[in-house]
Amino acid sequence: MCAASVAAGGAEELRSNVLQLRETVLQQKETILSQKETIRELTTKLGRCESQSTLDAGPGEARTGGGRKQLGSGKNTMGDLSRTPAAETLSQLGQTLHVAFPCPCAPQQYSRLNSSSQTNSLKDLLQSKIDDLERQVLSRVNTLEEGKGGPKNDTEERIKIESALTSLHQRISELEKGQKDNRPGDKFQLTFPLRTNYMYAKVRKSLPEMYAFTVCMWLKSSAAPGVGTPFSYAVPGQANELVLIEWGNNPMEILINDKVAKLPFVINDGKWHHICVTWTTRDGVWEAYQDGTQGGNGENLAPYHPIKPQGVLVLGQEQDTLGGGFDATQAFVGELAHFNIWDRKLTPGEVYNLATCSAKALSGNVIAWAESQIEIYGGATKWTFEACRQIN
Repeated sequence: MCAASVAAGGAEELRSNVLQLRETVLQQKETILSQKETIRELTTKLGRCESQSTLDAGPGEARTGGGRKQLGSGKNTMGDLSRTPAAETLSQLGQTLHVAFPCPCAPQQYSRLNSSSQTNSLKDLLQSKIDDLERQVLSRVNTLEEGKGGPKNDTEERIKIESALTSLHQRISELEKGQKDNRPGDKFQLTFPLRTNYMYAKVRKSLPEMYAFTVCMWLKSSAAPGVGTPFSYAVPGQANELVLIEWGNNPMEILINDKVAKLPFVINDGKWHHICVTWTTRDGVWEAYQDGTQGGNGENLAPYHPIKPQGVLVLGQEQDTLGGGFDATQAFVGELAHFNIWDRKLTPGEVYNLATCSAKALSGNVIAWAESQIEIYGGATKWTFEACRQIN
């Protein structure tokens, strides 16, 4: 039941390239804007120095100008990337100007040590470099902005980029792995590659009122500290009706009606792990299973409080409001698959069948893992599920 089709040999590399492309596009835009602003600033300073160089050198204190904007000072929201050759050249150019003219508006000391011809030669060389760099930057900006349609703000532009990258992910998945036509509806996994407040998936169905439940899933993550929030279920008036979260350096916890139990899961080693949590409203008894083996249990977890119906079930984010209020620091980073919910407590044997990908493994009778029931947002992607292939 859990056997998956063999993925193409270059799938992982393709997937990595697409994710890196997303980071590079956003970083390049910020870097280009920073370069363009710095070039204009240096050009202004050079013009001021040229006007001063025609005056007679004399004693006096140089006027202090504003400090130079450091290249790459803009906020990087997608991770650290190497600076481009153009950025490095621009940085070297700024250092040259700083050495030649310690104060941008007082080149008198330099003119006393060098002839006018040497000064003009240096200025010509610097101006030439600035012109070349400005042409490069403008060319890159025009390439990025071509066909952009003039977004009103950065949020709109980011949404358009994310939408395009999501479509690219899905198209590549369909072409390279035959996901849409060739795989069963439950043989897929969700990937959340970045810790953001806009990347998530939503289950189309809500939960009924439940006096007991079992929730199981496959997880793979190497995020630290904390893998984040694999799922959250919010109802009107209670954002933490049912939540699984590992935040910061705290152990993984399950919340029911804001009541908390600490779970013995250790899953951030970059490998697939199967986890299950069972619970009954009577005495609030719970059990936790990792990879088919019970690792913890307890009681008095929200006793006699039934899980309320008609809420919103989200994968990958913790809800502070109904269906929203996401916090990037609590976002899940990694891969998730076979998320199933039952309205009863599964037996240890049934849990073991799920963890070993047995043909006897059950699907959830409340929420069953099906591609048609999952909506993805913000760049989360679907791939062919691989954990059971590794086990079998």
